[in-house]
Amino acid sequence: MKTLSVAPAGTRQSVADVVVATGGGQPEAGELRARARAFAEPLLAGETTASGENVLTHADAVADILAGIGGSEAIQAAAYLSYASAQLNRPEEVIGKAFGDSLARLALETARLEQLQQRSRASRQQLSADTEQASQQTEFVRKMLLAFSRDLRVVLLRLASRLQTLRYYAAARRPPPPGLLRESHEVFAPLANRLGIWQIKWEMEDLVFRAQEPDTYRHIASLLDEKRVERELALEQRRAAIEAALRAQGIDASVSGRPKHISSIVRKMRGKSLGFEQVFDVRALRILVPTVVDCYTALGWVHQHFTPVPEEFDDYIARPKPNGYRSLHTVVRDADDRAWEIQIRTHDMHQHAEHGVAAHWAYKEAGTKGYAGVSAAGEYDAKIAVLRQLLAWERELSGAAPQHGLFDDRIYVLTPEAAIVELPAGATPVDFAYTLHTELGHRCRGARVDGAMLPLHTPLKNGQTVEIVAAKEGGPSRDWLNPELRYLASSRARAKVRAWFNAQHTRETVARGREMVEKLLQREGRTALSLEHLAAELGFKTPEALFETVGKDELSLRAIEAVLRPPEPTPAPDDQVLLRKARAGSAGGRGGVLVVGLDSLLTQPARCCKPAPPDDIAGYVTRGRGVTIHRRDCASFRDLQAREPERVIEVGWSTPATGHLPAYPVDVAVEALDRQGLLRDISDVFAREKMNVIGVQTQSVKGWAWMTFTVEVSDTQRLAFVLRQVQDVPGVRVAKRR
Repeated sequence: MKTLSVAPAGTRQSVADVVVATGGGQPEAGELRARARAFAEPLLAGETTASGENVLTHADAVADILAGIGGSEAIQAAAYLSYASAQLNRPEEVIGKAFGDSLARLALETARLEQLQQRSRASRQQLSADTEQASQQTEFVRKMLLAFSRDLRVVLLRLASRLQTLRYYAAARRPPPPGLLRESHEVFAPLANRLGIWQIKWEMEDLVFRAQEPDTYRHIASLLDEKRVERELALEQRRAAIEAALRAQGIDASVSGRPKHISSIVRKMRGKSLGFEQVFDVRALRILVPTVVDCYTALGWVHQHFTPVPEEFDDYIARPKPNGYRSLHTVVRDADDRAWEIQIRTHDMHQHAEHGVAAHWAYKEAGTKGYAGVSAAGEYDAKIAVLRQLLAWERELSGAAPQHGLFDDRIYVLTPEAAIVELPAGATPVDFAYTLHTELGHRCRGARVDGAMLPLHTPLKNGQTVEIVAAKEGGPSRDWLNPELRYLASSRARAKVRAWFNAQHTRETVARGREMVEKLLQREGRTALSLEHLAAELGFKTPEALFETVGKDELSLRAIEAVLRPPEPTPAPDDQVLLRKARAGSAGGRGGVLVVGLDSLLTQPARCCKPAPPDDIAGYVTRGRGVTIHRRDCASFRDLQAREPERVIEVGWSTPATGHLPAYPVDVAVEALDRQGLLRDISDVFAREKMNVIGVQTQSVKGWAWMTFTVEVSDTQRLAFVLRQVQDVPGVRVAKRR
């Protein structure tokens, strides 16, 4: 085997050096751990962990722990590579070339998680152990573990590493930092429990208890030692007698004493107010048999020959624990009235009880259906069961701290491929679809939740598996935006639905504007005119922008006519236009418009913008038709002003001699969802406000209605008040003056 040459201290290895030194390529499975150790050894020389332990020694112990719970060589190798990655310039490339991309990703993810946790602990060291900030930091660690649980190998590596760190502090007779103890007690041990890895769970709990309450730990340990010889002799006699009796019954039973866990003994003493001799864990046996039928046969024999304690019987075979644990638990009393706890299970159940998820999880490269680089050795259901346990653990933690719930504002559900998806609390299958992909959300038509078809507004729960039924094409329903129907809980999903409808509305507005412009070009006989040239002449970058503006009634067709029609020749000086005096009773005579510097001129309101008091207005001297009064913000007027500024004159509103302000026609544009009774409801608003409607034009396209009302007003300020009431009519989207 080739050895790795090490760069001088303080430098990092290059890709070429490391790959050449390790031989490159993919290692054989049988030598994977050894090669990973050889790769890491020179890189980790002299390096220590935060606890002061040599990094290589720590990695050796972590790999041994993983081997002990059934972890593959790949995950054992990752124990070395994750620490070595910190010493490389381009770790993913280097490790990938030497050991494959899967191990490289695993090593980097593990190193990244450890770095995040170290940062969290560093910030927490400045906080008191019982402060609110410290509690929030611990919750942050839980969040990270749940996020990284997408690849359970990362979680197992962190569990093994934490166990070894606790072992090191115990062996060195040094107290672990409070933050590390808190994490171990509140995060890592419960996680090991959720994954069913009892070996790690019990040892970690004992080590934490030993550090937190050293006096109590030593006291219980001394009580266990006091009568150890007597107790072990009685236990061996009872073990041999039960095993011989069961074998005589034809059951191939293996009976052994169960390990005593001091933390468990203390919990039972405190929880049930028991004395040391009353704790069942002190005398405990485990019976392993080949089949489930043998379990119940052995249970019958035990209850027949000893006195059972009914309230202490649990059938975890018929009703397994959430993490998959299965066993029969019973407590019986012997002839001397001493209590014995007996567990009965099959060998497979015992393997799962000891190693949990590691007993049936294969760590290998996933196929096309793989999940985060890991695939389950068994069926897909085994993978789902494990992930659901992590989600259940998260849910319990949230319930345990209602004021600062870890996930009380969101839930985690699974895709059919077992990917975890984060959603806000109360989210529905529609939210789920939009989270996966916007187009999937648009085409969502149904959902299977845990295999059952459910309505799309059904609130999802943690751990459910959701499969979306989608149409080949189509869009969302407008009902999804109705908050009372509760189709959407995610603001992001609502924004996507609104964006779809806005895009649809824009397309319809563009189509309407295009139709109006094309009809105008037909009337003017200019169908051969380039639309790009026309748009540029009017100041638009594209024809679509022009059509949208016209469709919104923000650009008058008269402005387009002015561009289409060539300007008339400028008259000679002696051929100047004569402004006629207004006829008696004409608009100019009573019209309320004063031409600055002149009197009694013929004036008329422009049909393109229909001005009314108190609009800011200006006059345009026409050829033979007097002065046309425009609003200054009128697009047509701006075009005329740009081409013939000499014809623009100052005008203003005046009060007629009668003292009564005349009524002026004004156009009002309304956009709304088309429905029965819409025109009546809008007309009722004008009638109620005593505003005379002298004309109505309507057009309906794909469920949308565009209406133009011509109303008579003497003051446009009052019109603004009326338009706000029109805006409140159900279905109305826009109500504005044109």
